[in-house]
Amino acid sequence: MEIKMSEKMTYKVLKQEGRAKRAVMETVHGTIQTPVFMNVGTVAAIKGAVSTEDLEGLGTQVELSNTYHLHVRPGDEKIKAMGGLHRFMSWNKPILTDSGGFQVFSLAGLRKIKEEGVTFRCHIDGHKIFMGPEESMRIQSNLASTIAMAFDECAPAKAERSYVQPSVDRTTRWLERCKKEMAHLNSLDDTINKQQLLFGINQGAIYSDIRIEHAKRITDLDLDGYAVGGLAVGETHEEMYHILEETVPYLPVDKPTYLMGVGTPANILEAVERGVDFFDCVYPTRNGRHGHLYTNFGKINLFNAQYELDMQPIEPGCQCPVCRRYSRAYIRHLLKAKEMLGMRLCVMHNLYFYNTMMTEIRDALDKGEFAAYKKRKLDGMQRIVYDGK
Repeated sequence: MEIKMSEKMTYKVLKQEGRAKRAVMETVHGTIQTPVFMNVGTVAAIKGAVSTEDLEGLGTQVELSNTYHLHVRPGDEKIKAMGGLHRFMSWNKPILTDSGGFQVFSLAGLRKIKEEGVTFRCHIDGHKIFMGPEESMRIQSNLASTIAMAFDECAPAKAERSYVQPSVDRTTRWLERCKKEMAHLNSLDDTINKQQLLFGINQGAIYSDIRIEHAKRITDLDLDGYAVGGLAVGETHEEMYHILEETVPYLPVDKPTYLMGVGTPANILEAVERGVDFFDCVYPTRNGRHGHLYTNFGKINLFNAQYELDMQPIEPGCQCPVCRRYSRAYIRHLLKAKEMLGMRLCVMHNLYFYNTMMTEIRDALDKGEFAAYKKRKLDGMQRIVYDGK
């Protein structure tokens, strides 16, 4: 199955197992094999002193940065003047930029929503900022990312229906404005990336009927891809999986499907089974900086005293650059001493684990063995790790 949306990209589904899909996406900045985990570099850097060269070695396909944060510092116009985000951070593979909507709406006490957009206070110095669909698109065009996300409102998962429905209706109107502004920006002579893609975002909290109706409405806009937003923000895992089961079938199977801000390895496996093929989450980096490491035999905490004299790698058999050279005892010492190298090594291992898991998922789908792989992976990670055995 192949769909050529435009000259900007192609997206081809290679294999399907139930709703799970294995695809390849060609963009102006290179190929994306899906399912894919996008490594989160909010301010054009992975927290934990991980370099672009590191990302290349860890198997990163897509880097994700944030519109709001880069608008505030160093400024999107400055990044445009330096040739765009790819050149600025020396990264030649695809980049997705989040619209800034989630960050804006997390500032609940500092914002005011109108039809035009949102006025809010900067989290750094308190100065007033206005952002709406057009502003978000202009900032992302200046950044020249491969994929731009539409500006939306991320309503709380447990919000009342009386709040969610008008919010979703406004998000739809904002999406129409994003599409119009994106087409205009891509036509300008001074636009760096005239093939910038636009993904719309499905919202609706935990109300299946609102989610489904919104999925139908945004599908009619014929966008480059579609995201499911507003999950992993307070609902249970079971509620999230239910929403995916209800909603994803109403999004186009022949276009990318992105679950925003999710999640744990188990979350990803469950979402792949339900038809999702793009993911991002801060878990591997945030947990790594606190000594929490993912392995195929469960998550371990290097601050535990049992690892003080443990000369094994984080995970025996792991081929990441950290496990090939350093011991648990040494990395634990670095963390205890608050040496940045400790955080860096932990983040690198976790990113390698996530990226490698996505490769394994793709291989399993290629072979028609995803269901068996998923069970084996989940069973292994639920084991209790004690002294590395």
